[in-house]
Amino acid sequence: MKDLLEAGAHFGHKVSRWNPKMKKFIFGEKNGIYIIDLQKTVKMLEQAYIEIVENIKNGKTILFVGTKRQAQDIIKEEATKCGAFYIAERWLGGMLTNFRTIRKAVNKLIDFEKQKEEGLLENLPKKELLSLIRKMEKMETILGGVKKMETLPDLLYVIDIKREYIAVHEANILGIPVIAIVDTNTDPDIVELPIPANDDAIRSIRLITSAISQAVIDGKQLAESEKAEDEKKPAEEAKKPKKETVKTQKSPREPKAKKVESTSKKPKPKAKPKKTAVSAKKKTSPNTKKRISKKTESVKTTKKARKEQ
Repeated sequence: MKDLLEAGAHFGHKVSRWNPKMKKFIFGEKNGIYIIDLQKTVKMLEQAYIEIVENIKNGKTILFVGTKRQAQDIIKEEATKCGAFYIAERWLGGMLTNFRTIRKAVNKLIDFEKQKEEGLLENLPKKELLSLIRKMEKMETILGGVKKMETLPDLLYVIDIKREYIAVHEANILGIPVIAIVDTNTDPDIVELPIPANDDAIRSIRLITSAISQAVIDGKQLAESEKAEDEKKPAEEAKKPKKETVKTQKSPREPKAKKVESTSKKPKPKAKPKKTAVSAKKKTSPNTKKRISKKTESVKTTKKARKEQ
């Protein structure tokens, strides 16, 4: 904020020339001049910085526009420093909305430069050659900053939207976001990110444009670092020893075990002993023995009696 104060970024236009829509960015009035609230300037500048870094990091492009005398050199220097496209001399109508036609003019300029380097223009008459050179030099002055811009830009950074109204209008038609320095005499609603500040003082223009340029540089550095990290990851993975994946051979499925009968032979039933002659005889009880003995005795007595007769 101190740098902005020293650069005179807080000085607006005369009270009689103000735009009521800038009221929210005005701190007060002093000696018939509106004073811009620098706290809001810092806040909006921070938002613009974040927006630009994010877009540039994602590979998008930005076009710097500033054709007023105080801004021309600053636009060229800062855009060249960060590698952005720029228009610093004159905005050609249809630069965005009729981009194909403008691109044809740029291609003619590029072809002329190639022919000049290769010495193909030496055979032309001097008068015709001088006329062609002057024409190409004029085109270089106007379109030199967009020679490499093969497609429409994704963002526009503008100094003095009142002067560059056509550029802002074309961007709005195409839906291209505009980041711009807005003074107390402008309409901030026509741009997406207004940065309230003095758009006439050279120091103010340089300070803010330098911050925008730095945002572009930071966005590109972030993109490069992320790209390097992405490239590094597969290289590191390649260096790591690959874990040997031992394929475990599936053992053939064993057939379901059949119910094996126990090998232990069942005890054979004891064979009944064969009836021998002795065993065949029935065991006689003692009572029967007595009866037998009595019979034998009676038989004997009868035999003796017969003999005696």
